[in-house]
Amino acid sequence: MQASAIDRKRRRLFTLAALGAVLTVAGRFDARAAEPRVIKVHARKFTFTPNQIKLAPNENVVFELTAQDTIMGFAIPQYNVRADVPPGAVVRLPAQAGAAGTVDFLCDIFCGSGHETMNGTIVVG
Repeated sequence: MQASAIDRKRRRLFTLAALGAVLTVAGRFDARAAEPRVIKVHARKFTFTPNQIKLAPNENVVFELTAQDTIMGFAIPQYNVRADVPPGAVVRLPAQAGAAGTVDFLCDIFCGSGHETMNGTIVVG
């Protein structure tokens, strides 16, 4: 009889310890950290705004792209992501930063004279 009571107490203590550990971990979890950061990028002839974006290494983001005057392309060749951005639409493009360094993004749809200068930089660090 005593062995059974001791076993019940041990199981109860183990359960309480496990529950305490779970609650401790859950208390440290920030649900917002799981959500990717949204970065708004506006394109117009022949400029991206912003044209420099800072990311943390391996950060998950969603680019929210808009175009003002004509269909634009948004490409980050090093991250293997791209999208067409028609005027008046909002295009969401998920991406993940790589290691520390500098990465270029650009318009990859010819949008007129000046298109060749339509680019920007992602600074990962």
